Amino acid sequence: MNKRDLKSLPTDMLIRQACLQDLPQLCTFEQGIIQSERPYDKTLKPDPISYYDIAELIKVNDAEVIVAELETKIIASGFAKIMPAKPFLQHEKYAYLGFMFVSPEFRGCGVNQLIIDELIKWSNAQGLKEVRLTVYSGNQSAIKAYEKAGFTQHLIEMRLLSE
Repeated sequence: MNKRDLKSLPTDMLIRQACLQDLPQLCTFEQGIIQSERPYDKTLKPDPISYYDIAELIKVNDAEVIVAELETKIIASGFAKIMPAKPFLQHEKYAYLGFMFVSPEFRGCGVNQLIIDELIKWSNAQGLKEVRLTVYSGNQSAIKAYEKAGFTQHLIEMRLLSE
């Protein structure tokens, strides 16, 4: 199935909790994320690198890793992790979203929104009202997708690299 064949979200798609048996595909997704973000950050080390300990995120109680599955194939992923808030904020904890990946042939079909919605439900069930994520400032397609999902730009992190 290619993207041109998809007019809307597949109705037989399953959103489920990830399990350790999903690790090979999830590690492939992680490398896809890293490759897509390399143009935005020249300070990333050469491959191989890893952003996440996916197995640990699957095992712990303070995180939720979910996948979208279509016809027994994992097509998307994401996680929410409970994080401590800064001591000067009104809330003590918040949910951080990461590992947001959708297979290229399913992008633009609403899969990412389903992943986000499920992670927000999990976060709310944990008593968390604040949900955050990070995105490279140059990644306009991701910024637009997150804004469409209801996120707003909050802080801008700035840096200076000395040569």
